[in-house]
Amino acid sequence: MPSTVLAYDRPAERWFEALPIGNGRLGGMVYGGVRTEIVRLSESTAWSGAPSDDDVSPTALRELHTVRQLLFEGKHAEAQRLAEQHLTGRPSSFGTNLPLPRLRLDFTGGPASGYRRTLDLDTGLVRAEFDQDETHVVREVLASHPHGVIALRLTADRPGAVSFTATLDDTLLPGTTTATEAGVAFSGRAVESLHSNGTDGATVEIRTEFRLEGGTLRHGDDTIEVTGADAVVVLVAVGTDWGGEDAAARAEKLIAGTPGYEDLRTAHLEDHQRLMRRVSLDLGDPVALPTDVRRERLARGERDDDLIALYFQYGRYLTVAGSREDSPLPLALQGVWNDGLASSSGWTDDFHLDINTQQNYWAAEPANLAECHAPLFRFLQRLAEAGKSTARQMYGAEGWTAHTVTNAWGYTAPGSGIGWGMHVTGGAWLALHLWEHYEYDPDERFLREQAYPVLRGAALFLLSYLVPSPSHGWLVAGPSESPENWYLAPDGTPCSVSMGSTADRVFADAVLRICAQAATILGVDPDLRDRATAARARLSPFRIGRHGQLQEWLDDFDEADPAHRHTSHLCALFPERQISPRHTPDLARAASVTLERRRQAPGWEQTEWVEGNFAAFYARLLDGDRALAHITSLITDASEANLLSYSTGGVAGATQNIYSFDGNTAGTAAIAEMLLQSTGEEIELLPALPTAWRDGSVRGLRARGGFTVDLSWRGGRLREGRIRSDRAAAMRVRLRETTVDHTWRPDEELVIGPEHFSAVSARGSIPAG
Repeated sequence: MPSTVLAYDRPAERWFEALPIGNGRLGGMVYGGVRTEIVRLSESTAWSGAPSDDDVSPTALRELHTVRQLLFEGKHAEAQRLAEQHLTGRPSSFGTNLPLPRLRLDFTGGPASGYRRTLDLDTGLVRAEFDQDETHVVREVLASHPHGVIALRLTADRPGAVSFTATLDDTLLPGTTTATEAGVAFSGRAVESLHSNGTDGATVEIRTEFRLEGGTLRHGDDTIEVTGADAVVVLVAVGTDWGGEDAAARAEKLIAGTPGYEDLRTAHLEDHQRLMRRVSLDLGDPVALPTDVRRERLARGERDDDLIALYFQYGRYLTVAGSREDSPLPLALQGVWNDGLASSSGWTDDFHLDINTQQNYWAAEPANLAECHAPLFRFLQRLAEAGKSTARQMYGAEGWTAHTVTNAWGYTAPGSGIGWGMHVTGGAWLALHLWEHYEYDPDERFLREQAYPVLRGAALFLLSYLVPSPSHGWLVAGPSESPENWYLAPDGTPCSVSMGSTADRVFADAVLRICAQAATILGVDPDLRDRATAARARLSPFRIGRHGQLQEWLDDFDEADPAHRHTSHLCALFPERQISPRHTPDLARAASVTLERRRQAPGWEQTEWVEGNFAAFYARLLDGDRALAHITSLITDASEANLLSYSTGGVAGATQNIYSFDGNTAGTAAIAEMLLQSTGEEIELLPALPTAWRDGSVRGLRARGGFTVDLSWRGGRLREGRIRSDRAAAMRVRLRETTVDHTWRPDEELVIGPEHFSAVSARGSIPAG
């Protein structure tokens, strides 16, 4: 049986050793200490900042044409200077998600023995147990989605052995901690002056309740003391006024509505396992060692395929813990777990639209967690509404746009800095998730009511924004930046602003294609469909540069930094399929050259999301061994002792390793892509199976078209596939270079083996039944 447990033989001493729990809104990092237990709290709507309607530069529209013209004339440095002066955003109170106070419990007692600390991904329970003073102590922690609270149950096998003091402390938020008859409370505000004006931000209220079995509870000014209890349940609830709620009333209502611990635990398990148990992955037997030791052994080159399977499930677990169907906001840069580092740096713990937010949700559909995608879709609807004014004010355009970063308040202007802030198609890229959800579950109501209005607005913007290149007549986007990269202009000047970057071309093609296809399905907007189709035909082609690489820019510029982490133009390969080994082999080879040039460049910035990204690229290139190499590096070089991924210190201005959610989910998505790929016309089995994974099985992966797939293999070859369809559907199934066709009845399962695929490339068919 594959392991689903992260296990350790000592308490956590730092954030990157603590274990994460979450209910889609409220997050906790549990340390599992013996003498001191710490749960660091975060909440997705604890945001500084405020909405603003004056973030666009007032001179942007006036200077837009001039910047374009300078770029078309080859005056790159001059255009760069003008863009920096007039096109960057002017955020007045952008804000950031902020960490909350920590819950701290201080116990008495001697040294511990037999210590074990675990996070069970299957149950969503963190446990610490040990022997102390001839007593066996067990502490269990969960984050309940059904009841909206974090709960700790503290027990010992000797009556009256549970005693401690507790408080809420160690916070950057201005506020006060007070003791109540039932526990401790915090009242404060999420304000700071690095990313906002120091006065705007959400009200934050924390309430705790200590439910005792035996013993006594006393309270001081800001602490409570429990003495001689048999067991204690500690409940934690958080409320904010983001979205207009009454913060204190929400927290108090959650506490009041929480049942006894056994009922709370039972509801949590049922809710959590309903999602987690949809998918299993078996790559080999577990290794009976602590997880941090296993990770160190893998870094030394020792095999541990089960650790990779555990990492796959960890990305699913974090998605479940961080993004639920009713979550008020989607996963931010750090999910719902805030280490205080991104929010106190130049980054902010916000929503990055130049790959990070997208990667946060790469695993949702293929890893059978479609409901977890829902907060992103609601967020996109708000972003599209807010982005109309930016499109009009800055570009004089129809539709909507959003750039490189956004926040909880609907920011859509460019970022405040040149070199990264002018990613004009960031919102369009994010909107592709709506279509991806529809592809996996072709629900016409979802397409009509949620997806199409957002995609239609993105297409209208692009139709207004694209302009013909004077030298070729191709439609190109700009001025914009290929995230977050710089090129060398012909005179050697480093520049970032350009016309016709390949990344913009990829997302323009995707949005226009999807808009036309969706309009056809829904039977609406025939004029818009024709305009989108005609504009697609005029987009600039992909071009191969003098090094054999896929060009990142319209002209064959060299990168100012050949080791740069971003390869946004390769989004044509993944998540898009505009480039593929079978249909565009020359371009696929050029994409491979780009990857190798980056990998070989001295000082290559191989941070967490890059490793996950490269693994997905190689999976699409059908190179399982290289994909596995990057998954392994993601775990050993860009994930910590608790397997949380991090952005490496020294990259993108980070002075130290900073937790970033995206590597975990990008790794999960890449592993899924190695085992199963789908296009809506074809399902491919084991497309990038690494040589090392000789035997294994996976159950519950999703494929486009409404399919659920189970696979097993032996000796590197397919043993059996089981493909179930949600609805009546016809699909082609591929195994390497052979294909078969089948038509499914609703809820039919097709059992397929190697015998169904002939040795020739001609397509066969499997009869229904």
